[in-house]
Amino acid sequence: MKFKTTLLVLLFSAFGFAQSETTGKINTVIVSKYELGYALHKPANTKEKKPLIVFISGDGEKGTDIEKVKIHGPLNYLKTHQLDAYVLAPQCKEDENWDIESIYQLILKIEKENKIDSDRIYVTGLSSGGWATWNLALSYPDKFAAVVPIAGFVDLIPLEGACKIAGIPTRIFHGLLDDVVNVDYAITIYKELKKCNAKDVELTIFDDAGHNSWTRVYDNAAIYDWMLQQRKTNTNK
Repeated sequence: MKFKTTLLVLLFSAFGFAQSETTGKINTVIVSKYELGYALHKPANTKEKKPLIVFISGDGEKGTDIEKVKIHGPLNYLKTHQLDAYVLAPQCKEDENWDIESIYQLILKIEKENKIDSDRIYVTGLSSGGWATWNLALSYPDKFAAVVPIAGFVDLIPLEGACKIAGIPTRIFHGLLDDVVNVDYAITIYKELKKCNAKDVELTIFDDAGHNSWTRVYDNAAIYDWMLQQRKTNTNK
């Protein structure tokens, strides 16, 4: 009988001190500091409004040596040619990834400080800069008159919103033999854009190119001639 009494006391104690829980929500604001270096080429005539080409480089150009962003792309082209446009090349730090909002704020800064034709702003990039090009256009589709991503990967979130940039003239380039960023990324988003009835979107796949499919694009005057002809219209504003 004593054993039964002790057992009842233990059971009563267990149920008598039942645990409770609460639920709630908290709103927080996290502010991150992000620093971008950049190089800016200015055209010969800065008294009149000129277009702006934003070039976003790849992982190989990360760091603090700003000369790296001149190895490929428009700034390399400008070593031997001329462009009647501003060319802006941000640089990502070695241990960081591209921050889309920071690039956008940099564009706004350059616009404010220079005579930029707001209807003729273009964004292009290679490799991780191609990824940033897609995401910048998808985040701010009203900003750009043309988009030129090269060898860039695309994650699932931008694919879901591809129709937001269907009205922006776009030229996609990729190497069939790319073993860093699979060519399927380019094919997939191209198909998504065509589903949105994108009328001025072209995909070029170089059969003999690996990851570096950008040299033949950026070293050719044709891509700059095409970009500089593009202007924002009511359909892509």
